[in-house]
Amino acid sequence: MRGRAHRSRQVYVFTEGEVTEPEYIDLIVKNGTPKKAGETVQHHIANPNAEGKQRKPLRLVQDAVRTLRTVEREAEDAGLKKREDWNWPQVWVLFDRDDHQGIAEARRLADKEGVYVAYSHPCFELWRLLHYTNYTSSFGGICGDANSRLRSSAGFAATYGRGVRTVTEQQSKHVYGDQVLHKDGDRYRNAKKHAQKINDRCESPDPNKWDPYTDVFAFVEDGLLLSGY
Repeated sequence: MRGRAHRSRQVYVFTEGEVTEPEYIDLIVKNGTPKKAGETVQHHIANPNAEGKQRKPLRLVQDAVRTLRTVEREAEDAGLKKREDWNWPQVWVLFDRDDHQGIAEARRLADKEGVYVAYSHPCFELWRLLHYTNYTSSFGGICGDANSRLRSSAGFAATYGRGVRTVTEQQSKHVYGDQVLHKDGDRYRNAKKHAQKINDRCESPDPNKWDPYTDVFAFVEDGLLLSGY
């Protein structure tokens, strides 16, 4: 029992993005504050070498379901109990609305099979933007607009080097500490507050119409077991 209780939770993450989401996750895990002492997480980017066609929402969830079945069997063999142990493994998928098809189907499959989803509309850049400002208007589903607003945020370009005033969309894929971290955790708290506010406005049952929307904070807290960063 003691061994079971002191095992870290294994969290497997499938990401749509090849660079941004993995860098963000690595950064906050390294610098984040655990919600509860003694409850730790070991995270694994489950699809680091996946090709573009394997990074579509439905395909991501399908691959995540297969991984979930494997890690649950391993957890059972190790003596963990799904409904009793805090460190029962989890599998998460982070994907965006962008212009993808099958968003609702992917979410339904994930819910049915026990895979967790963190979803952003139009894209993950919205979550990054909310660390800078309370943005509440629609993007019309255009991720480039969210990225442009992120890159023009006060102080953003300077995180890429002294004297840097502008960054390209390609450069902005990389995530640095000064963009999200704060010694008092204010940036995360504000981003979460802003996200919850815009999410509350989404009344349609169709996730394609939730513009804007992001629940990455649920992944941070419920998946990675962090209270902030």
